Amino acid sequence: MIKVLTVFGTRPEAIKMAPVIKALKGKGQFDVKVIVTGQHREMLYQVLDLFNIVPDHDLGIMRHGQTLTDITCGVLEGLESVLLAEQPDVVLVHGDTTTTFAASLAAFYQKVPVGHVEAGLRSYNMYNPFPEEINRCLTTRMTAFHFAPTDPAVENLLREGVPEEQIFLTGNTVIDALLQTVRDDYVFSDPVLNDLNFADERVILLTTHRRENWGAPMERIFQSVNQLVEEFGDIRIVFPVHKNPQIRELSEQMLGELPRVDLIEPPHYEEFVNLMNKSYFLLTDSGGLQEEAPSLGKPVLVLRDTTERPEGIEAGTAIMVGTDAGRIMDEARKLLTDTEIYTKMAAAPNPYGDGQAAPRIAEVLRKKLA
Repeated sequence: MIKVLTVFGTRPEAIKMAPVIKALKGKGQFDVKVIVTGQHREMLYQVLDLFNIVPDHDLGIMRHGQTLTDITCGVLEGLESVLLAEQPDVVLVHGDTTTTFAASLAAFYQKVPVGHVEAGLRSYNMYNPFPEEINRCLTTRMTAFHFAPTDPAVENLLREGVPEEQIFLTGNTVIDALLQTVRDDYVFSDPVLNDLNFADERVILLTTHRRENWGAPMERIFQSVNQLVEEFGDIRIVFPVHKNPQIRELSEQMLGELPRVDLIEPPHYEEFVNLMNKSYFLLTDSGGLQEEAPSLGKPVLVLRDTTERPEGIEAGTAIMVGTDAGRIMDEARKLLTDTEIYTKMAAAPNPYGDGQAAPRIAEVLRKKLA
């Protein structure tokens, strides 16, 4: 048996690692141990419950007001004893969180090979997104198996000197998770969502939470929301508000009294992707949603000045609008008034995969470690 430790700490990581865990367990040749760090807590366990994943170890590092240093030290200290006890053949990490970097470093200290799911993404701006860009780059230096989701990600790794034989083009596991979860007959548990009139109102899904958008950039985003509902009487904007107190205070102040703007608690994953499936288009600074929305035929306006996921921009499924209220309004207005532009974006091919990334990752590990 090949012993694999999967390590993650946030809801997005859990979503994207769940299909990998399922694929590994389905092979029958892997002894899979699931370690969660607790970088996120409540939202993480919602995903674990949905995919029937029970952690073997929970490091429980979550603390109110924790810093990046707290997370890094907590993961390093917590994983040391787990790695010594489990003696894995490989440690699998995902993406770009502080858990990802710290878990890779902990594995490196024990001379355990690292497999990096969603490897090779780059913005080439070390402070944007922060700290994710450096987390990715540092994780790459400690990785033995680079599971790249797209051709550009492969090219980034080759450009940085990663040996070709260590890079594997797989597609993105988020598509695997998405296609297993969306249902046309889905009934929402949130009464606000269940009462939405998707037939007569065009629902725009808004998400914004990134550190680089805190403060003035987010104020400009909310100004554009105000202008949108004032100009278009047939739209409704749904905003799952991040639990960060700064975001909550500002959103309540600027959006709380607006008509046809619903501020809701962050839905669990199943509820959220089915909401996305019924929405007209997305306004988001999320990286993961840039990958998921094209599979559902939903145009995306990216509320960022840089993106490590340029494939969607190049394919025509997304437009990077930044946080300038005028630019956001210009592009949103086109999607709401020009059927041809909307249809072209909605029908653009998804560059992020076919929903079979996780089985490919499992097969690579089987061949390389058997």
